[in-house]
Amino acid sequence: MKEYISKLKSEEMDYLFNAILKLETLEECYRFFEDLCTINELQAMAQRLQVAKMLLERKTYIDIAETTGASTATISRVNRSLNYGQDGYKIVFDKLKQK
Repeated sequence: MKEYISKLKSEEMDYLFNAILKLETLEECYRFFEDLCTINELQAMAQRLQVAKMLLERKTYIDIAETTGASTATISRVNRSLNYGQDGYKIVFDKLKQK
């Protein structure tokens, strides 16, 4: 894995991520994220994760756009993260496979 250097690193971000790591159930996640984010923000994050999953399944941009409602700009941005990002999607998908 390539060396990770965060552009976001700060005390506040550490506090946020440590808080997220304390969540133990889906219900706790729903409660916390509904308080923290708007519905649109949560839906956008869920959509990006679905787009990443479909890209890894080698679906076409057209199929992804039709299934998720994501714009081609969003699909392209997610694809760029998959190819040139920090491997965050890979880490999550690997962990989801383990369950």
